Amino acid sequence: MIEMGKYFRAVVVFFIVLGATEKSSASFKDCYTKCFVSCMIGFGPSHTLCSCTTHCLKDCIFQEISNEVQDSDNLGFCKLGCAFSMCSAFTSKHNPNGDKVDGCVGSCSTKCTKIYSSSP
Repeated sequence: MIEMGKYFRAVVVFFIVLGATEKSSASFKDCYTKCFVSCMIGFGPSHTLCSCTTHCLKDCIFQEISNEVQDSDNLGFCKLGCAFSMCSAFTSKHNPNGDKVDGCVGSCSTKCTKIYSSSP
């Protein structure tokens, strides 16, 4: 007999793997929300609010930038720094708040694009 906890984890892992095939075309909001939920459900004590927020911001920002050929690595690091300092506070342990984080990261994109398009 399978324990309910093990069954639940198996189902969650199945849906995470299933969703990973769509990751490359997912919007930032979808990427961040799926990443955060799967990270927080993780199977160890190292999965904290801070570590999951950091991991998912990094992964989803650089995934988004890799889909935009014209952007440089510097723009990605600018967006990441802005997102860490300005957007991570919107996420709580039980709510990734993908809409607010997405809007905030979008404003970081605008700020960073202005910085790098005006530099010599």
